[in-house]
Amino acid sequence: MDKKHRLTRSADFQRVYRQGKSVAGRHMVLYYFERPTESPADPRLGLTVSKKIGVAVVRNRVKRVLKEAFHQFQEDVAPGYDYVIIARSGLAEYVEKSQFEAIVTAMADLFRRADLIQEAE
Repeated sequence: MDKKHRLTRSADFQRVYRQGKSVAGRHMVLYYFERPTESPADPRLGLTVSKKIGVAVVRNRVKRVLKEAFHQFQEDVAPGYDYVIIARSGLAEYVEKSQFEAIVTAMADLFRRADLIQEAE
């Protein structure tokens, strides 16, 4: 994932949390905030995986899987938004036991519920 497609600064995360909206699922929570720009920019993704999820190896694996899942449907996501996905407890076990397609489907469902996916016709 390119640096221009990532949220890196703490201030960006805080803006999404405070001014954005959220949609919750069983294994993850999606926060989203529309950036005020003149032209639609590429979406940016930030991930939050706390130490409650597991040790560093487990957290990094969860982050890798979530980044790849987002990459699967990134072209269909509404441009000009900042997204933050928070991993809930139990996501590490879900990643380990489930197929990758199930992770993609769960994440895409959050985006659909927030009405942020532009369906291809």
